[in-house]
Amino acid sequence: MIDKISEINGAINGFVWGIPVLTLLIATGVLMTVMTKGFQFSHFGHWMKNTIGSIFHKNISGHVEDKGAISQFQALCTALAATVGVGNIAGVATAIVSGGPGAIFWMWLAAIFGAMTNYSENVLGIYYRRKNANGEWAGGAMYYLRDGLGSYKGCKQIGRVLAVLFSIFAVLASFGIGNSSQVNTIATNMTSAFSIPAWITGIVLMVLAGLVIVGGIKRIASVTEKIVPFMVVIYLVGALAIVIYHAGNILPAFGAIFSFAFGFKAVGGAAIGLAVRSAVTWGFKRGVFSNEAGLGSSVMVHSASNVKEPVRQGMWGIFEVFADTLVVCTLTALVVLTSGLVDLSTGEVLTDAMDSVLVAEAFSNVFGRAGSAFVAIAILLFAFSTVLGWSYYGTKAWEYLFGTKATMIYKVIFVLFIMAGATMSLDLAWDISDTFNGLMSIPNLIGVLTLSPVVMKITKNYVNRALKGSTEEPILSAHPEIQREQAQAVKRGEL
Repeated sequence: MIDKISEINGAINGFVWGIPVLTLLIATGVLMTVMTKGFQFSHFGHWMKNTIGSIFHKNISGHVEDKGAISQFQALCTALAATVGVGNIAGVATAIVSGGPGAIFWMWLAAIFGAMTNYSENVLGIYYRRKNANGEWAGGAMYYLRDGLGSYKGCKQIGRVLAVLFSIFAVLASFGIGNSSQVNTIATNMTSAFSIPAWITGIVLMVLAGLVIVGGIKRIASVTEKIVPFMVVIYLVGALAIVIYHAGNILPAFGAIFSFAFGFKAVGGAAIGLAVRSAVTWGFKRGVFSNEAGLGSSVMVHSASNVKEPVRQGMWGIFEVFADTLVVCTLTALVVLTSGLVDLSTGEVLTDAMDSVLVAEAFSNVFGRAGSAFVAIAILLFAFSTVLGWSYYGTKAWEYLFGTKATMIYKVIFVLFIMAGATMSLDLAWDISDTFNGLMSIPNLIGVLTLSPVVMKITKNYVNRALKGSTEEPILSAHPEIQREQAQAVKRGEL
């Protein structure tokens, strides 16, 4: 039975993470880049100023009185908590081992265009969100599928079905990629680095996560806004120390990335084709897996922001992908490539280490045993924050399926599942959850593509008003009552 399940899952996984869907993911990013006139390039200074450049503004990162909303910075941190995870360490190492140094170039490309997919998801998430029975904002792919795609002639049922499918995939993925897989990675690393038994790690994580998750989005956001900046900065400082220590290998590392990306160092036509295909596949796959652009996951927490303008939260989506892939993943790649663990001439990996162990070995070569301990702690923070972020995604998907009152049932099951994740063998569980994670992208991308004219219209409206001085009426919500309320807030100068 297990073998049959594994075989069926392998076939599905090969499709959802194969060339056709990966191509669709990238193509969606390219289309949204074209339709928004290259917003991530043409307005680079503007979105940087209004994201990381504005975090000290009280409306961005200050305390939010509205019980149904969190600050824009809290929304970013909670989204980054879920995206900056094991994929930024183990995923990058896997991409290099399986696809060669050139995979990193294609990971960058996936991020550059994926940023506009993430932007579009956030714009649609804010535009179609609504308040639930508890007075909290509820938004995500399920809402823009039901209320956006479903508003098109003859698409009402299609929108509803796709919204339900997305929610089911999100709930199932949350128990795998967002829970057991992350916890199991933590437990394994704690045992390896500090000889702590997996069951002890499981109990501690279950208690800590339970205290946070049961408190809802306000408590999750309060914790992630403290954990995420700390863990990212600490990891970047450690990674930079390794790269600077091997400064002489930085240029050769970049040279290998670009050379292997196009098969320049492969021998023979067939070899070049295989090398490039491998680099493209693994770069795109691990890039999307890391930043989740196109999966429709992070939009659920971005929709809980106190922001009024859809485009402003869309810009945080661009920054999210930028920080996750172009900064954190790039530094991880440079740690591996500059440390002498990969032959930069042939692309051959010169060690038997795989995944996060490869990164740990790079750190250990410089810092000794403290290096592997550092990586173990980094994985602990990255993976635990991912659990917190994904608990919210699963909660919102569960809420869509069963109603607001039923969410406590999900939270309790999710917390109890942590213990199982710490102690069980997860090879098949990881593969299955990976499949559901990828399946989320299909209904989500259908929604983004069919509603791309809406994104373009909202973006044009914002650019005209914010950058060109137009006095036209802002486009803020698909729901008339929310549109009126938010428009008045914008007139008062609220962001």
